[in-house]
Amino acid sequence: MKKLLMKLFGPKARKTTAGALAEKFGLELRGAADTEIKGIAPIADAAAGQLTFYSTEQNAAAFKILPIETLQKTKASVIVVQPEFVKKAPKSATLLITESPRGAMVKILGEIYAEPKRRGISRRAYIERGVFFRDKKSCYVGPFVTIRRGAVIEAGVTIDSGAYIGPAAVIGANTEIAANAFVDNVTMGADCVIKPNATVGREGFGYTRQDGKNTLLPHAGRVILGARVSVGANSIVDRGMMADTRIGDGTKVDSGCYVSHGVVIGRECFLAGGTGVAGGVVAGDNVLFGAQCGIANKVQIGDNVEIGAKSGVFQNVPSGSKILGYPAINGVEFLRMFAWTRKQVKKQTA
Repeated sequence: MKKLLMKLFGPKARKTTAGALAEKFGLELRGAADTEIKGIAPIADAAAGQLTFYSTEQNAAAFKILPIETLQKTKASVIVVQPEFVKKAPKSATLLITESPRGAMVKILGEIYAEPKRRGISRRAYIERGVFFRDKKSCYVGPFVTIRRGAVIEAGVTIDSGAYIGPAAVIGANTEIAANAFVDNVTMGADCVIKPNATVGREGFGYTRQDGKNTLLPHAGRVILGARVSVGANSIVDRGMMADTRIGDGTKVDSGCYVSHGVVIGRECFLAGGTGVAGGVVAGDNVLFGAQCGIANKVQIGDNVEIGAKSGVFQNVPSGSKILGYPAINGVEFLRMFAWTRKQVKKQTA
């Protein structure tokens, strides 16, 4: 039953051959070039006609390396593998050899499971006069989309049903805006992804107390997204109050995150689900924000920092640090404190 459902409703793989992939992505081919690929599967589950990969790359400490027997026993027809494991692969398999199988798989997945490009403007979309399309024929605008006068839509943009594009939005080329997203007061680079129900460019949580009443401060800043930025479902990126909120090239914001007004986040960062970043925070490049961590106002975070899940960061963090806990401290120190505390509790209860 599961196989039938997957066949009917699962992702549709585009058929290709090992030779075609080797030529397109510069991979060394070992075996039959005409070996057909009908899909992709994990190495332990792969069957005849499918492609898989085996790698000892560790892009993060959490990556687990599978035992070599997994490679030796796979039934996959095509395997992407590092040169040093060619002799361990089944002799019946066609091999695509590269120093970085994980990197090659990213490209191959995009090739095999790429959705057909949608184009056209729905008659049920509301587009005001004065919207500038760089190349309208290359764009897709779904039903019940609203695009206000003054918005700029670059070539190849996809806007799904129910999304709102405000008058101060500049949408970069080949960007995808999912259903029910809100986008305004933003300038974004090419190839961005705004996922369902995300909000980018609304006023932040900036208030002052005047005559005993909470009063919203006017927001004049924007959101500046670099190229290849992703904002996850139900996430919020506030516009700046005076200074712009900025997120650098390649940074990925997971679902359910909150980035407050005036925050600056560098390039190629990850914000895992539930992360909250308070106003005025400045973070460098390649920072990893663990799930549900919280960053206090105006904290400065250096490059290549790793912040553990559920950590509370209240002080500046130097580049290269790995921190954990509430309040967050050096990760090794935190684990030692935890081990010592656990030891004392065991002594008391013995």
